[in-house]
Amino acid sequence: MLHIRVSTPAAAALVAVVLLFAAGGPVSEVAYGTAVTPASQAQTTTHGSPYVATHLYFGTGRHNGEPPITDDQFMKFVADVITPRFPVGLTIQEGRGQWRDKTGSINRENSYELTVLYPSREARTHDPDIEYIRNLYCSMYGLESVGRADVKAQADF
Repeated sequence: MLHIRVSTPAAAALVAVVLLFAAGGPVSEVAYGTAVTPASQAQTTTHGSPYVATHLYFGTGRHNGEPPITDDQFMKFVADVITPRFPVGLTIQEGRGQWRDKTGSINRENSYELTVLYPSREARTHDPDIEYIRNLYCSMYGLESVGRADVKAQADF
């Protein structure tokens, strides 16, 4: 058995790192004698209720030499089309998107990610609204698609 005497917290940390590399195990177990519970065995508490988080990805680049969709145009679309369908709340983030269009070209453009949260039991009710939003944006601006990702979530407000 190896005995190491350390006199400062910095020395203890250094010893822990050395032991980690030497033993190949979690630092806290090796250095401090405390077991680490694997994430798969850790008890988790869930807060809130079952929700769906729908993420919509709106590009702003247009085809045929048309100018990109402006911030003002997008925010008007949010106010006129999205907010009436999701008045409880939503989140918009600006980003830089990239995707391959139907011709095989890679398009890079400014984009917006819209997130709406709603109770799982309301998913079927909201689906037609979400599809309406996607289809209208495409038809208004001559775009191929608006990306959609639905994710199960636990939410509490």
